[in-house]
Amino acid sequence: MRSCLALLASLCLLPAAHAAKNLEIYFIDVEGGQATLIVAPSGESMLVDAGWAGFGARDAQRIISAAKSAHVKKIDYVLITHFHADHAGGAANLAERIPIGTFVDHGSNVETTKSASELDAAYAKAIANSKRMIAKPGDKIPLKGVDVEVVTSNGDHIQTPLPGAGQPNAACSGVEKKANDASENARSLGFVLTYGSFKFVDLGDLTWNKELELVCPNNLIGAASVLLVSHHGVDQSNSPALVHGIHPRVAIINNGAKKGGSPSTYQIVRSSPGLEDIWQVHFAVAGEKQNNAPDPFIANLDANCEGKGLRLSATSSGSFTITNQRNKYSKTYPEHGTAARL
Repeated sequence: MRSCLALLASLCLLPAAHAAKNLEIYFIDVEGGQATLIVAPSGESMLVDAGWAGFGARDAQRIISAAKSAHVKKIDYVLITHFHADHAGGAANLAERIPIGTFVDHGSNVETTKSASELDAAYAKAIANSKRMIAKPGDKIPLKGVDVEVVTSNGDHIQTPLPGAGQPNAACSGVEKKANDASENARSLGFVLTYGSFKFVDLGDLTWNKELELVCPNNLIGAASVLLVSHHGVDQSNSPALVHGIHPRVAIINNGAKKGGSPSTYQIVRSSPGLEDIWQVHFAVAGEKQNNAPDPFIANLDANCEGKGLRLSATSSGSFTITNQRNKYSKTYPEHGTAARL
């Protein structure tokens, strides 16, 4: 009798296990800016950056379209990596169109130009009806169902390694510093998202020397499943010490047709140990064929595009699938072994 009851109980659990949701990440085309929508298995959501203002609220509309696809009616967190127009400019347009729970940022804008002041005013308007969280390295973004830890913010970085990280980084050898960067880029709010065995790294537009502080001489963030290539793939960022040190399985470049995706960065990423693929939001005109991913891995092949994006779906076991919205091409990266094409 007891064995029958045990069997019945286990069968009752099967539908719940089968219905377990994945982590979903939408890489939205905002023409060389950033807007990345993350939907946790719990259903809670976090948008990383809001693209540009203007263009008839083009970027806000593209974000809303991705949210509808993900069945998201409210964005729980909007994380602004730094105060530049291609990342924070669209926040006010977005706040007019969808409820937002909490804005997360690194604190005050350090730039004082006229355009920076205008951006500050627009951001103040955007956050007026939401909560605000100023995040420091080591803080957690309480997105239910996943672990999101801030690793860089306002020019500082974590001092304690993430779990499993902290080993000496051989990729630091021979990597020289560049000129110091006093802009908002160097103050980018970067984070590592962990869902079971899956790990996603997004450092915003963090620049070269700040990358070195984070991963040299010891790598404080460890290995990654997926790296969102920093700063749209420009060569002011993406040092070999960072990219090779975290040796991602897959790299995604959120570039524009004529912004980011520089050939030198592409080669650094392409040569990273263990890298399986590069996916891009746009074909980078400056890179020509030899410094771009194969066409099936690029969401937009033409400069005058329809704003297609990429979608990633990850399981807690570490497997994940990326789908190109333009051509419906998908590729699955299993827990171990060679990736399977669909």
